Amino acid sequence: MNKQAGKSPGYYVRQRFLRNKPAVWCSVFIILCVFISVSGSLFLPDKSPDANEQMVEIAAKKPGFSVLLLRIKDNIPSPQNSIFNTILSGRKSEFTELPIQDYFFRSDSMYVTPFGRKKSDKTQERFLLADVYDAINPDKPNYVFSQNKMSYTDVNNNKKEIGLNELQSKIKKENINNKTYLLGTDRYGRDMLSRMLLGTRISLSVGLIAVILSLIIGITIGAIAGFFGGVIDSILMWLVSVVWSIPTLLLVIAMSLVLGRGFWQVFIAVGLTMWVEVARLVRGQILSIKEYEYVNAGKALGFGNSRLIIKHIIPAITGPVIVISAANFASAILLESGLSFLGVGIQPPAPSWGMMLNDHFGYIVLDTAYLAFLPGFAIMFMVLAFNFLGNGLRDAYDVKGG
Repeated sequence: MNKQAGKSPGYYVRQRFLRNKPAVWCSVFIILCVFISVSGSLFLPDKSPDANEQMVEIAAKKPGFSVLLLRIKDNIPSPQNSIFNTILSGRKSEFTELPIQDYFFRSDSMYVTPFGRKKSDKTQERFLLADVYDAINPDKPNYVFSQNKMSYTDVNNNKKEIGLNELQSKIKKENINNKTYLLGTDRYGRDMLSRMLLGTRISLSVGLIAVILSLIIGITIGAIAGFFGGVIDSILMWLVSVVWSIPTLLLVIAMSLVLGRGFWQVFIAVGLTMWVEVARLVRGQILSIKEYEYVNAGKALGFGNSRLIIKHIIPAITGPVIVISAANFASAILLESGLSFLGVGIQPPAPSWGMMLNDHFGYIVLDTAYLAFLPGFAIMFMVLAFNFLGNGLRDAYDVKGG
């Protein structure tokens, strides 16, 4: 008995796809990027909104750079952030971080030497120990230090008392830490790794929304034109030809200027310019499929046109539509990066790879050229991954290719 008997067409598509190792590895890479995108700020070193914690003292530092950070508690109530809010929009820190070179304690205060201060400059900054460790109520300055104990009122109007030695130990353990920037910092002193990873969300979001919009518009127009033909086909194809004749980047820029600069405007602008390829593909497929016997049988049974198109014809062209969607995904990422590079796409401080490239392209001639190369490589790898995935899907759905 033939073991292959009774296997569905999808089984053979999966087998052909799994034999394409580059496409499989690119799929793994894309799945990893999706996980990074969905998790948002949850696992990032910088969990602030848009990974926008700036420290100009450590701007443009190389990968592997380490610095001692003093975390000073802000005099505001601790923010209540759920995991969902952290994933979606980051978490506002309840500390102000200050890069330092050295520190020491004296009485009720600590003295720090800020990072980058010249050794000849003996001037140091002084902070009250309680103000570093806890949120002090600025409207009730009843801070008292006596007999190696401190008493104060916090922002929640709670009176607290703590010993000097205990407070110093807590500050050393909880408020001073050595932080390593694996990919260095950008020109504003922000963690490059966090912004690179968070930029994955923007690229994938643009691609996803653009593909969804292009599928909705393209399948609708292509299906109507291909199924009904005649005058309707001529009018819709004339519209497709007009849009096709306009350079895509110029059309996206024009639509971005009309819709305005912003997050969602870019998504919509890119999506509204990518439906043409889908419409042409769907029309061509339906022109041939509508002549098949099962379609004519459906007409003879009295099935409505909408039922024939939605339930019987469109499912038959799923393969080609998936393939072109992968290609459009890559194109959408390139378009968004180009728009952000030109300054008409995603606006600061959102970590778009194109905008990051624009911020640092002047560093290419310096020893910090990696600041421009990192977002450039990210764009390149993401686009290549979707192109390889599209090629793998094309070969998998190609029955003649075996």
